[in-house]
Amino acid sequence: MNIIIGGGPAGRAAALELASLEKDVTIIERNHLGGTCLNQGCMVICGLRDVTNFLYDAKTLNEHHILEFNYNIRYKKIAKGIKKTIAKIRKITEKETKDAGIEVIYGEARVPDNKHVEVEGEKLNYDKLIIATGARPYTPPIKGSENAINYQDILKLEEVPESLIIIGSGMIAAEIANIFSILGSKVHIICRREFLADIDWEIRDYITRILLKDVEIHTNTSIKSIKRGAVKTDKERIEGIPFLATGMTPNSEIIDIVKKGERGNIIVNDRMQTTYNNIYAAGDVIGGIGTTPVARMEGTIAGLNAAGIEKRIDYSCIPHAISLGYDVSYIEMKGAKGEKSVEGKMPGAAGPGSFWKVLDDNTGLGKVQVDLETGTIEKVYSIGPSSRNVVAYLSLLLKLGAKTYDFERFIETHPSSDVIYKLLRFFAKY
Repeated sequence: MNIIIGGGPAGRAAALELASLEKDVTIIERNHLGGTCLNQGCMVICGLRDVTNFLYDAKTLNEHHILEFNYNIRYKKIAKGIKKTIAKIRKITEKETKDAGIEVIYGEARVPDNKHVEVEGEKLNYDKLIIATGARPYTPPIKGSENAINYQDILKLEEVPESLIIIGSGMIAAEIANIFSILGSKVHIICRREFLADIDWEIRDYITRILLKDVEIHTNTSIKSIKRGAVKTDKERIEGIPFLATGMTPNSEIIDIVKKGERGNIIVNDRMQTTYNNIYAAGDVIGGIGTTPVARMEGTIAGLNAAGIEKRIDYSCIPHAISLGYDVSYIEMKGAKGEKSVEGKMPGAAGPGSFWKVLDDNTGLGKVQVDLETGTIEKVYSIGPSSRNVVAYLSLLLKLGAKTYDFERFIETHPSSDVIYKLLRFFAKY
């Protein structure tokens, strides 16, 4: 018997892989299938972002006297619609899972040893176990942290906050800031160090100067205390609803017999195997990259190895994206810099999703870093309407060994807002 604890992206991917190999598989899920991504994270952001993108476009067309719009934001209605949509997706997800021959048990699970799982007082035997229990918002050791909300509370808000104070400096902080600033909140982001420190500086500048232009960002700022309606920093007191975007804590408390890291993350090898040969782990519980596609990839690798098919994880060329007014998408080959590395950048083009934004000098930006000697593509950043898809397919090409000179044969669909292929074709000539 193969048991998977957790029905999110990693757990379901593992289960579907095992089921396709005609293995007996059971998912134990505490709440809902789909995990954080479907029920509290990515899909909530998608629902809110669709609304705010419409509002942003309406504002642009209003300001340029092209169309006239009058609207009232009814946040409770937006939240209700998102919940209704998620429930529908969840029902489809559950049907797909069960139709694949996977048994689903709802309840709290605990792993006392490497042979049994306890669920609501019942003991189940397993041959192979996959832990895919995800993670939860991290609460920092700051006085009054319990007074702040986090992404789990977004759909519980009664109305758009007059002022929102986001504590954090990463992707979640940026996405929440973008949404609520467009909805009408006065948004502050408080960063202990730099904002989006891992992002290329020119891309970060575009984000802060254009995509988050109405957001006040406080860098190198320490928080002294948090109250329900204010945050006190080492520099000032800011009024508003505090929002924590300070990272994640792995949900690994259900098992103590495997080796864990300092943050409680379950340690695995490149086969997603823990310190026990028959126990695997995947997704946010291992404390890795923390995106849904990576969780699915890890779940698939765990499922195949649990079935006796040896596969090893490959984290090269992973595409990332930040959901702002435009998607900010990128691939960075860490540590890759050849002797003849050069950078090139180009403003985004007018096209679907960006035509009217030419009036606001906001067509996006493309940037690449390549090694002219070898044609190796070392870094890609794309800000634009289609960047999420462009970078995803480019990641596969990079895995397959594509070089700059391969783009001499590239033919784009037209019209397109993408400029990455233009940059790569340009460097292919050198």
